[in-house]
Amino acid sequence: MPKVRTNRTKYPDGWELIEPTLRDLDAKMREAQNDPHDGKRKCEALWPIFKISHQKSRYIFDIYYKRNEISTELYELCLGYGDRNLIAKWKKVPNCLL
Repeated sequence: MPKVRTNRTKYPDGWELIEPTLRDLDAKMREAQNDPHDGKRKCEALWPIFKISHQKSRYIFDIYYKRNEISTELYELCLGYGDRNLIAKWKKVPNCLL
């Protein structure tokens, strides 16, 4: 019988601190995607989805760049959950504007 391979990701230290927040935002995203959009324009139906995506990316940005609570390794893992381009844009903006 062949070996069973598991592709489990080894999460870096600190993952257990931010995992609940990311899971909650994922659940909200699923609710927003499944929400009926009868009578709404297409752009109005997408607003909640963009808002939650923005929140998730902002959370990752804040815990790494503002509060310095997570390691670089964990930050790289979290970029899969957020929008890399949006975070890069915030990184370029002076702190007084954020």
